[in-house]
Amino acid sequence: MEVGKLEVHLRQESGKGYAHKLRQAGRIPAVCYGGGEEPIALALDPRALKDALDPEKRQNTVITMTVKGGDADRQLTVMLKDYQTDPLRNTVLHADFVRVDLSREIHVTVPLLLTGKAEGVKIGGILHQVFRMVDVACLPDRIPTKLEADVSALNIGDALKASDVKVTTGVRVLLDPKQSVAVVVAPKEEKVEEAAAVEGAVEGAAGQVAAPAEGAKPGEAAAPGKPGEAKAEGKPESKEDKRAAAKMAARVQAKADKVGGGES
Repeated sequence: MEVGKLEVHLRQESGKGYAHKLRQAGRIPAVCYGGGEEPIALALDPRALKDALDPEKRQNTVITMTVKGGDADRQLTVMLKDYQTDPLRNTVLHADFVRVDLSREIHVTVPLLLTGKAEGVKIGGILHQVFRMVDVACLPDRIPTKLEADVSALNIGDALKASDVKVTTGVRVLLDPKQSVAVVVAPKEEKVEEAAAVEGAVEGAAGQVAAPAEGAKPGEAAAPGKPGEAKAEGKPESKEDKRAAAKMAARVQAKADKVGGGES
């Protein structure tokens, strides 16, 4: 079979048992509906269905279907609406077709391809594609394989609108013209590790508290005093001063331990 053409047969029976026998014989059940007519039960070769679909348009392929059986063969213009597959074997189990009128507009979904390299990306920005698939309206024989949009002129902070997407004559993008389809954003600033700064501040405070006073014994902490007030030289530390200094040193050390443990 060639692309866009498919031969099928009328199906008189239904049910799981019949469908199983049909699949064993190398065919699958299908149905065709729409166009204001009654649904038609069909049987077809799944390999023929695959051959009838355009490799790029896939389900957007307009198919001329020849229905055999009954009083006489008939031809229908259809599109593949849906299909079911075996989850393990990935083989087609059932297909749904919908009749289409070549003179009436239909709605389909097509891929959106971004072309070019954005100026903003060249200086470190990140291109974010908002829509990878876009709904369009057109006549069945004008369905595009894909839509393209050039992002070359986008700088950081710029956006490409739906109105900027290139379309051929007779094709309409079914999005708000002001809707962004792609944007270039600034790179995320690396988070400054606060742990290092905190650790440095804590270490500085620890050095000030733990620094021995002039005339004090090695390893002995300086007694805390009022802000801006130096401790009198030669004045012996009282027990209260030693306890206060020890508590301050313990608090500073605890903060330093937390910073060293990875907290930011």
